Amino acid sequence: MKIIDCNIKENLRKYYNREAEYRNVSTKQEWKLAERQAFLNLAKAEGKQTLLELGAGTGDDSLFFLENGLTVTAIDLSCEMVKRCKEKGICAYELDYYQVATLDRKYECIWAMNSLLHVPKAELPQVLANIDCVLEQNGIFFMGVYGGENTENEYIREELSQYPRFFSYFSKDALQEVLAQQFEIISFKQYDVQRGRSHEFQSVLMRKKAAAK
Repeated sequence: MKIIDCNIKENLRKYYNREAEYRNVSTKQEWKLAERQAFLNLAKAEGKQTLLELGAGTGDDSLFFLENGLTVTAIDLSCEMVKRCKEKGICAYELDYYQVATLDRKYECIWAMNSLLHVPKAELPQVLANIDCVLEQNGIFFMGVYGGENTENEYIREELSQYPRFFSYFSKDALQEVLAQQFEIISFKQYDVQRGRSHEFQSVLMRKKAAAK
């Protein structure tokens, strides 16, 4: 299995270690809160009890799901992010989406808000297969990413860090095509949250495909 370029991965780790405290005190946009609440409502309606968050950051979403009755596991590439998750009482591990199988358990819900956009396009099918392996039968999976165009780039946010972050963006059709190979797509929404900038937000709710009989 191909693994993400070590320089990309290490730069992401260093960037998010540096930004951890900044993110720990920042507030979430209303549209992110709405997506989170909608996912919780579905999980509760279906009687789900366990959730894995991929790229949990400082743990705000994990804490929300934990406080609303779910048993939560959080993973993140950054040790500083994991530290802040643990400070909130969240079960958290310093892992990324290439290593989810090492958790050695399955989850009824998987939540990934703006984390999988760091996966190179060529590697996304394998990462999705990894996620599918730890999703319970009839489990639900939320993936939120910026997109709207097909590009791969590295960006430097100089005011915060010298380390570049790698981003992979998909058009609506291209993202749906790759996701549908692994999951059943329940809903796909794409809308402008960037006040006219080129990247839109893509909200995708999925379900594990039924096992072949």
